Amino acid sequence: MLDGFPRPPCYPAPAAPNAGGNRSVLLDVLTSPVPEGLFQSPVDARHVLCLHLGQPVPVAYGTTNRPRQGVRLHGQFCVVPAGSSTRWIVSSPATSLLLRLSPSLVSETAHAMGVGAADSDLASSIHIRDPQIERIGWMMQAEDHDAYPGGRLFTDSLASALAARLLALQSRYASAAVKPGRALPAWRLRNVIEYIEAHLDEDLTLAELAGVAGYSLSHFKPLFRQAAGKPVHAFVLERRVERARALLLEGGKSIVDVALETGFANPSHMARCMRRALGVSPSRIAKS
Repeated sequence: MLDGFPRPPCYPAPAAPNAGGNRSVLLDVLTSPVPEGLFQSPVDARHVLCLHLGQPVPVAYGTTNRPRQGVRLHGQFCVVPAGSSTRWIVSSPATSLLLRLSPSLVSETAHAMGVGAADSDLASSIHIRDPQIERIGWMMQAEDHDAYPGGRLFTDSLASALAARLLALQSRYASAAVKPGRALPAWRLRNVIEYIEAHLDEDLTLAELAGVAGYSLSHFKPLFRQAAGKPVHAFVLERRVERARALLLEGGKSIVDVALETGFANPSHMARCMRRALGVSPSRIAKS
């Protein structure tokens, strides 16, 4: 059981990002084997995207009487809506990268985009190719591999982007309902920034910051970006780097302590982010 959702028995247990009590996970990822022969995908309480990994695999799918033939290619994905299943006949063992997405987030995103009721639920899809969704899948795979250094805020942002992209592909609504140029009011932005500064050492979530701003998660993301000039996860990372730099310059704290006080997953994660942003390592800053 993960966050109230039953895990199908054939799924390996993933290393979930720091969930922090009862804060629901909007998106998780796991790598699952797909056995050769007849395979009925397990019913899941979330929407599941299955990205094929590795060599092409010929498959048959659909009904028993009239199955369709195809070849699963690396990066192609299928959408299995919450509560449903897909029947496959797989010619050889395969591997799928499974992205499990919260149905409530998809519904909220559809409302924010102005998508009609008929298009607000994800439909079953087979062998789709989309570069944006592939990138989200590979980023989630990398986060899982590295024990989620980006924290909940980054995976929440990927979840929101995934929901919007799936709805855009399905309903052809490519733009959100938020009007271009509209930004978070200055006083709300100030409240969010003050909250971020006060809780920089914590594993912040997108829903948490949206609540501080007084908006839904889907509306908050573009409003914050317009007001701050960058996505919320990038803004928080920038503030963590700057806070870490200031603490290292002050001296008196170890690199490990500074990483913990500024919300980085570990000292190595802090070092990577600081080198990327500032061009120097934490130890170099501390010595200066």
